[in-house]
Amino acid sequence: MNDLLNATTSAQIITLLFLTILFIQSGLDKVFNYKGNYEYFKSHFAKSILKNTIGILLPVITLLEVAAGICSLIGVVQIIINGSTTIGLIGAQLSALSILALFFGQRVANEYEGSSTLVGYFLVTIVSIFLLG
Repeated sequence: MNDLLNATTSAQIITLLFLTILFIQSGLDKVFNYKGNYEYFKSHFAKSILKNTIGILLPVITLLEVAAGICSLIGVVQIIINGSTTIGLIGAQLSALSILALFFGQRVANEYEGSSTLVGYFLVTIVSIFLLG
């Protein structure tokens, strides 16, 4: 139990909980409101090179986000049970890939304000990768 109270372990758990909330909520929103998200992405990318790829990109980003959230959650449990960071690190890496994909999409769509909001999430993710690696 003392191990759970040290700074590194606490930071690992807290950053993974952050990523769990972020990506499970975002991924499940895309699952349960697929049509609304599809229409949003379709209009968002209407004037970009991605306009004809929404049908494949939306399921890919949805799966990536849900996987990142689930691995992050399993990572929290794994740290608490046996101190291992293996699954949590995978969750953080999938989180980074998700954010990079979203960042790429925002930049391609010339949505610079939206892409700038992803920087904070990306920094938390990179810190998480370092803490878990």
